[in-house]
Amino acid sequence: MTDTTTRTESRTFRGAAEAGSPRLDALPGVHREDAVPQQVLEVERFDTADHRLAAAGITLAVHRTDGEQPHWRLDFPDDDRGEELRVPLAPDAPPVPDVPSELAELVRGVVRDGELRPSGQVRRVRTGSRLLGEDDRLLATVVHDHVTVATLGSSTEGAAWTEVHAHDMSDGGLAEALERRLGEAGLKPATTSAEAELDRLLRPPARQRRGSGGKRMKPGTAGAALVEYLAAQVDRLAAEDLRARRGEPDSVHQLRVAARRLRSALQSYRRLVDRERTEPVVDSLRELARSLAPARDAEVLHERIRDGLGGLKPELLLGPVQAQVTRHYARVEGEAAAAVLSALDGDEYARLRRDLDDLLQDPPLTKRAARPARKELPAHVARAARRLSRAVEVAVDPAVPAEERDIAVHDARKAGKRLRYATEVARPAVGKDAKRFAKELKGFQDALGEHQDTVVARDALRELATQASGKGENGFAFGVLHGRDAARAAEIEAQLPDLWATAWRPRNRRWLG
Repeated sequence: MTDTTTRTESRTFRGAAEAGSPRLDALPGVHREDAVPQQVLEVERFDTADHRLAAAGITLAVHRTDGEQPHWRLDFPDDDRGEELRVPLAPDAPPVPDVPSELAELVRGVVRDGELRPSGQVRRVRTGSRLLGEDDRLLATVVHDHVTVATLGSSTEGAAWTEVHAHDMSDGGLAEALERRLGEAGLKPATTSAEAELDRLLRPPARQRRGSGGKRMKPGTAGAALVEYLAAQVDRLAAEDLRARRGEPDSVHQLRVAARRLRSALQSYRRLVDRERTEPVVDSLRELARSLAPARDAEVLHERIRDGLGGLKPELLLGPVQAQVTRHYARVEGEAAAAVLSALDGDEYARLRRDLDDLLQDPPLTKRAARPARKELPAHVARAARRLSRAVEVAVDPAVPAEERDIAVHDARKAGKRLRYATEVARPAVGKDAKRFAKELKGFQDALGEHQDTVVARDALRELATQASGKGENGFAFGVLHGRDAARAAEIEAQLPDLWATAWRPRNRRWLG
């Protein structure tokens, strides 16, 4: 048996506030109109006085509709899941209710020290009718809204208009006839929603959100390129802050990456900025990355060890090792997640976010930053490249004692990341040369990253084996994985000289001067 569904159509029209509602009972197939009760629908936005949520594309609002339970709604920008969070509004809530703590916590990284108060409102006074055909068959539902949109706070800006919404329409001919009738009354197809209009009123232009408070930067200069990169990473930091507070996968890692990119850019291009202003920011970014490290390490290690055990033959899994790993990382990841939220709610992080905003509003650029980006930026990348070259010389030196090699490879890995981020800053100005350079370095950097994974994993496996032994259990499986990681680390160390020679070919770095 095949189920069939009727496809229905929905359209919205807009006109002047004084536009009336034309009679619709003479439309083709319509026998009568059945009026629906009047409703008042209100959406009250909450934000800080300087509209930080609106600037971040976040909607926090109270919805009140006649006959329905009022509720809070929180929407995040670019939510691929289409998710919105709802919390009922208490029946005894005051006219200006307090934001529920569970919602306030999620946006704390954006609000910071600001106070959430009513910032805007969309109000609809709704009337309407059901268009019925023969045998009272529903042909369409048409609602007529008188819409007012206004900002609230120290100053008020607003607009008013009429909207007509037609939905449940299964007859294309009726839809076309309805559009003609509404057009005769001065109503045209709407191109934006009332909430979008309120967004436009609340959200400051990009030029006011960033870089309007200080020196103007000439396009094409080294300073302009650096500030553009910093701005993108500050935006990424803010976005990942939201995701981390919601406990989304990979969010802590991406938050750390944004912090590292910001720190590396300020360090690699330190001659373009006033270091008295940037060094405290660099220190705070380093501390942020350090505070987030346990959560990321636990996530990576749990997955690596779980997958490693899953790949062993059953005869090698002696004792309840998988259960032990699950218990261990449930505790470790729980503690790490709590530490992440503690760091994000701390005073130092709030100060860092303010300092980053200040850097973008008034970039502390030196005279050197006014030089052309295409000529100036490669010199800074070259400095980072020389730093990596020195680190690699130690990492691939066979004379380096085995106990020091892990540290040397890790130092090369950190220098490689710094070079990669420095290249990212220069890439828009330099073009394909910088792109090719980054691509050629990737294989070498991936090998360094895998080597570090084996180092950290071996420490964790040793700890798990010790725990098992202390409980009288068998930690043999952890030893097997430890041996495999040690062997893999040795393989990578043997490959590094060839990988480096490929990445460091003269043609790849000719653009560095």
